[in-house]
Amino acid sequence: MATQTTAERARTPRRGERRVVSNIVRGSIGNLIEWYDWYAYTAFSVYFASVFFPSGDQTAQLLNTAAVFAVGFLMRPIGGWVLGRYADRRGRRAALTLSVTLMAAGSLIVALTPSYGSIGVAAPVLLVTARLLQGLSVGGEYSTSATYMSEVASPGRRGYYSSFQYVTLIAGQLTALGLQIVLQQVLSPAQMESWGWRVAFVVGAAGAVVVLWLRRGMDESESFERAASEGEQERGGPARGSLRLLLSYPRQCLVVVGLTMGGTLFFYTYTTYLQKFMVNTSGIAKPTAAWINFFALLVFVVLQPVMGLLSDRVGRRPLLIAFGVLGTVVVVPSLTLLSHTSDPVYAFLLMVGPLAVSSLYTSISAVVKAELFPTSIRALGVGLPYALTVAVFGGTAEYVALWFKNAGHENWYFYYVTACVLISLLVYIRMRETSDASPLDEDVSRSRG
Repeated sequence: MATQTTAERARTPRRGERRVVSNIVRGSIGNLIEWYDWYAYTAFSVYFASVFFPSGDQTAQLLNTAAVFAVGFLMRPIGGWVLGRYADRRGRRAALTLSVTLMAAGSLIVALTPSYGSIGVAAPVLLVTARLLQGLSVGGEYSTSATYMSEVASPGRRGYYSSFQYVTLIAGQLTALGLQIVLQQVLSPAQMESWGWRVAFVVGAAGAVVVLWLRRGMDESESFERAASEGEQERGGPARGSLRLLLSYPRQCLVVVGLTMGGTLFFYTYTTYLQKFMVNTSGIAKPTAAWINFFALLVFVVLQPVMGLLSDRVGRRPLLIAFGVLGTVVVVPSLTLLSHTSDPVYAFLLMVGPLAVSSLYTSISAVVKAELFPTSIRALGVGLPYALTVAVFGGTAEYVALWFKNAGHENWYFYYVTACVLISLLVYIRMRETSDASPLDEDVSRSRG
């Protein structure tokens, strides 16, 4: 009998770990599709910019698509609020299912909208509508998936498991780039600009159907179920997921804003904008720029779980400080050198180096935010201040960069990014370590008690 009991005890952790992995996969695969759809816009905008807007020079058309990209980001705070509130009240699984449905709708609109030459101003209007839906979706997806993955992760391995949010986020971008490369090989440039780019958005909408089926099998997080049960027993006080409750955590909200500001601007500079920078400034051919981005992001993906695992051992704060220090010194030289080269290998090195620096932030940004808030306000606490910051800095990265270029002062953008990273570094230095005695640890202690 004793032998059986020992065997059962040995099997239980393994079963629990397998369930954790299953939930992480189901949650993160939806994140992949969401971000594939989001990044397909920027990856293929070099082809459809002339379809949705009046004819003009390439910079002006890209400026228009960048403006629409930024408009989509304006919906992210609303998505972070609406879906974060929904997740804190109705559950993480329900909010994750809703977010991927909204993304699919936005992708279908982009795929089916006729050109400016066919329907006039209605074309950019429909494009903006699609991006608003996708912005609402991504605003809710980030906060809810960050919350869910941190809550279902095994204690002591949250940094590692939560890093897969950015693994799938970047994998979504890689998928978009990979499809772009394939289409470039089988279609002519004229076909790509005429209808080939629409294939990407049809694929994204179809992928959402698979995700909806997968997310039906996800477990709700125990932290949410316990908080919901306790909430039903308690009377008075702010409701779960309410702005009133969020306002009782002002320091945590300010920390989210400060730590996100430099990290998100740096990330969007070296991912979504850099492909356009290579084409429009360095003079690298579009297919070559796509290959450079693909291989650099592939390295970036591999670094995420490595850095997440490292954060479980040394803490989150040392990695953030390292990002802040290296980020402030790498931007100006890397972008300056890249603007003066068309060599693919050199361009790859100038992209992958800063991305390695960025991984110090991206791998743990989600879990750091989740560790700041208790269960009753975690999804909204992660989502709203983060989405507001990303809308202001990340969402406008391309537009600001292209505006400086159009004004004849492109290098000013390099110093703008550096200044924002420096401000975040000051926050990293002053903030407390979040992996020690976080509200997530209190959740675990209560479940064991």
